[in-house]
Amino acid sequence: MQKRQLGNSDLNITSVGFGAWAIGGGGWEFGWGPQDDSISIEAIHRALELGINWIDTAAVYGCGHSEEVVAKALRNWSGERPYVFTKCVLRWDVNGKIFQNYSPESLRQECEDSLRRLNIDVIDLYQLHWPPDKDETLIDAAWEMMARFKEEGKVRWIGVSNFNIEQMKRAQKNCPITSLQPPYSLISRNIESEILPYCEEQNIGVIVYSPMASGLLAGAMTRERMENLPAEDWRLKWDEFKEPKITKNLELVEKLKVIGKKHNITTGEIAISWTLKHPAVTGAIVGARSAEQVDGVMKAKGLELNDDEIIALETHFS
Repeated sequence: MQKRQLGNSDLNITSVGFGAWAIGGGGWEFGWGPQDDSISIEAIHRALELGINWIDTAAVYGCGHSEEVVAKALRNWSGERPYVFTKCVLRWDVNGKIFQNYSPESLRQECEDSLRRLNIDVIDLYQLHWPPDKDETLIDAAWEMMARFKEEGKVRWIGVSNFNIEQMKRAQKNCPITSLQPPYSLISRNIESEILPYCEEQNIGVIVYSPMASGLLAGAMTRERMENLPAEDWRLKWDEFKEPKITKNLELVEKLKVIGKKHNITTGEIAISWTLKHPAVTGAIVGARSAEQVDGVMKAKGLELNDDEIIALETHFS
């Protein structure tokens, strides 16, 4: 699989990485419902067999559980260890309710906890998961601590997730940013006009998440399936899974299916390939909850869509 250099780092990552959000399971505010760990481990192994060389997780996914599952999968993997990316600043209470803690002391504890759960000596990419809710001055001390982790050898490179340009500029005053992790898909394109050009200009790598819009554009989602999602699946609260948006979104899925059939690849791979065509995008984070799902979406290599196909997809919501 094609590899690209991630921003100012020495990491050469495959165009697709394994996203470990959903395998965190249920029992927390943004869970995807029950998940069998053994099936999750099979999914990770299958992705690595296909040549994927990075896994993206976060401390908050499953309240630490996703990191533990990744560790179990790597413990039983005989091949070369993939890069491991994780995130911080989102903490949780006993009920799985999520809150932010931007204090350097909290970040220190989170870093140590992630290293322990992942059972690794160094985190390849450590990311601030979300910008501060209110006081953006909190970025200053937090980013200084992230730079300190790098100096101490606890992490190799540091990045941000969901930051806007002004927030990135604030962090850059103290230490360069290696990467940005924003949402990006055919139904979420607001980073195109300013954020992606800025990252390209600043040599900040971009690893996009939810290129299939959290499964909506994977090809298997139907109204019936939505109605039968587990009650704790966070997507039930998402506007894209509700009217008036869902009808238009499912119509887009049908367009993706037609193009996928023409190129003999899956609907999800078309959606992922569309995100990879942007020159500022280094890679796409692709989640999967089983080896079968991995086979259906993790072979995307940046398919060259023709002009008519691009126009049909990009003007769908016009």
